This record gives sequence, structure tokens and C-alpha cells, in this order.
Amino acid sequence: MSTEPRTGRPRASSRETLAEAACELFLEQGFEQTSIADITSRAGVSRSSFFNYFGSKSDVLWAGLDERIAALEETLQRVDGPTDSVTDASAAVVAALTALGNGFTPDSLALALVNTSAMGLEAELEREASVRRSRIAAAVAARLRRAGVDALDADVAGAAHGGAVLAAIDAWAREGAGRAPLAGSLARGLAAAARTLPMPVRQLRVVARAEDFEPALAFYRDELGLVERESYQGEGDARVTILAAGEATLELSNAGQVALIDRVETDGDAPSEPIRIAFEVDDTAGATDRLVAAGAELEASARLTPWRSLNSRLRAPAGLQITLFQELGPEAPAGADES
Repeated sequence: MSTEPRTGRPRASSRETLAEAACELFLEQGFEQTSIADITSRAGVSRSSFFNYFGSKSDVLWAGLDERIAALEETLQRVDGPTDSVTDASAAVVAALTALGNGFTPDSLALALVNTSAMGLEAELEREASVRRSRIAAAVAARLRRAGVDALDADVAGAAHGGAVLAAIDAWAREGAGRAPLAGSLARGLAAAARTLPMPVRQLRVVARAEDFEPALAFYRDELGLVERESYQGEGDARVTILAAGEATLELSNAGQVALIDRVETDGDAPSEPIRIAFEVDDTAGATDRLVAAGAELEASARLTPWRSLNSRLRAPAGLQITLFQELGPEAPAGADES
């Protein structure tokens, strides 16, 4: 790469020019060996121009995220309405963290995350990432404490959500930032952290009566892969096993939506029952074949839906009608590298 200063760039692009020059130099000679003078020389701008945009060379990597964290902190300090209930505070946390990822585009940080070793950034990224995790954690915990959440619970929720945001950005970058919006990775991270948020309803549990208990247990635990959490026996051969299935949600649909799903998910010959259980899996086709081999009745084979999930429908033990779905995510932009 040329080391000649760039000239003639419009002033409006100085920040981007500096970031590009810094990343080039980090790749060429390493982060520690690159000075601010090197960056300004490569970018063709003055030292004072650098400090108009960044406080240090590390800020070149983190400035975009820092702006969003500052907006998050400001948002979570505001309370809409005369009171701040626990439910309102939890909803505000989720909304503010979701907004953090809106419109987030590949930048210097994403480049650094996938070139950490080449840029000599291992210690730098670890140290600076912990600062951002802590800022997010503090903002989340403070909002929850103001709503009356116990300090320990608030701090745990804050730490979980700070970690979720940084982990989501890292995963997004390594999966190929630009192939898909950050929003998808961020949603997965926030879903994992959501169980630490205080909610009036702590758990959604579906209770199914299984006339043939052992085969049903083997099907859902051993074949589908649900995790056995608790198991009890009582008088009169009473038995119950509680199986964990990740995140639990209640999806309410009107008749029009049910009819639409039936058209998309089946050939119209396996209408939805009033209650149908849906499981998100990593491989719908493989899981469907495995469950059919274990005794489930296939009602509709795996097919692609308009919202890019791969769905199948089965009749399973304990009389349950189940859907398996695999989220495929958005299509890669035209011309994107699929390797």
C-alpha cells in the first residue's frame, strides 16, 4: 500500500479517511507500532484534525459504538410517565438495546475484530471491550434499580446485557459484517440475556398429558433434544418430568393468521389445532427425519416460508401437533461472498 499522504479529500470525509488510514497501518505494522502522526500523514490531514474526531488511536476503532452507547445511556436515564414500573423498565432496556443495533454498518471495529492477530490488537480489544461492556451494564442496572429491582438482580441483568451486546457484535463481524444486519445477531444475544430481566410472569410452561409416558419422554428428551430439568414421582404411579426448551414465548394468532400459516406451512390438509407447539431447531430437515424415525407422524415436510424460515409439521407423542422451524436469516446481498 502507498504511504503517500492523501490530498484533495473533502473535509466531510476526514473522519472516514482517518479511520481507513489507521486500519491500513494497523494491518501493515501493528497497533502498538502505529502513531497518531503515522495516521495523519497517511490520511493527509493535520494532527489537530485527528483530535477533532478521536481522543486516541484506540477511539478510531470504538467511536461508532461509543456514540451508540452514549445514546443508550441517555435513553435509559429518561423515564416516560409519572412512574417507572419494573415491567416498563425491562421493556425500556430491551427497546434501547435493540435500537443500538439499528443501522449499524461495518466499520473499523468490525475490521479489527476479524483481523485481531494481524493488527496486534488482542490486549487492546480485550481491555477496551470490557470498558464498553461495563458502560452498558451500568446503564441497564441503573434503570432497573430506579424501578425498584433488587441491586444484585439489577447488576446481574446489566452484566448479562453488556456481555450480550459485545458478543453479538463480535459474532456479526466474524460471520461477515455486511452480509446481514447486526440486528439479527443482537436479537439472539438479547434473547439469551432476557431471562435475567425481572418480569411479572417468570416462566411459560406447557403441560401435556402423556398416556404412554416413557415413549413420550424418550421422544422429547432423547430425540428432540429437550433438557431434563426436574422429575418427580408421586402416589398412584404419578409421574412428571419438566423439560427445558430454551426461550418460551406465547404466540397469539387470529383466525386469518392461522389460515395463512396453514397455507404456507402445509398443503392445506393438516390444519392447525387451537394449540400447536413450535420448536426452533438448527436443522429442520434433519430433525424432522429423526423425529419421524422415532415415531412422529409427518403432516407437512420441511418447506421455505416467505419470511425465510424452514418449517415442518408433525403429530407427536402426547397428542401434540408440533412445528419445527429453522430461522435462515436474511438473504445475502447480491454479489456477496458465500464462501
